[in-house]
Amino acid sequence: MAVNLSTFDNSWYNPGRGFIVRTLWHFVNAVFLQSPLNPSSGLKTAVLRLFGARIGRGVVLKPSINVKYPWNLVIGDYSWIGEHAWLDSLAPITIGSNVCVSQGVYFCTGNHDWTDPAFGLIVKPIIIEDGGWVGTRATVLPGVTVKSHSIAAAGSVIAKDTEPYMIYAGNPAVAVKERKIREA
Repeated sequence: MAVNLSTFDNSWYNPGRGFIVRTLWHFVNAVFLQSPLNPSSGLKTAVLRLFGARIGRGVVLKPSINVKYPWNLVIGDYSWIGEHAWLDSLAPITIGSNVCVSQGVYFCTGNHDWTDPAFGLIVKPIIIEDGGWVGTRATVLPGVTVKSHSIAAAGSVIAKDTEPYMIYAGNPAVAVKERKIREA
């Protein structure tokens, strides 16, 4: 058996909005979110909300971020999204409160079934629970929950759910030590 991409069919997939809204979002995303010339978190938040994202209070959105479908995005209070983060939200992405998503992070909610000759599309949500930190250039794969206050170290590939208050590193990421937060 061989891969035959001519048989690929994702007609079952519903992106959540029609062609016109998705096209409009493509241009708005390029101008207001992806552009390094817009440093305003407030403006980015307003634009995301206008397209259906649910964004909490005090969220910091750095320049040059990319959001596939804002209607599939929830961000809790006082979370940070770093430069060049790519929120590839084919499925819902839920980011809790007080979460740090560092520079260059990739949240991948879509993948392909490599056992299927047609290379069928797979989409699964991503959840980053309160207090989590996804380090620079880390990748979080479809269906993963980064549990409360756990850390994905820089460059890690998170392919499975993490445990609360644990630090993960590597590809694939494994637990390397416990996260202890000192008293304020």
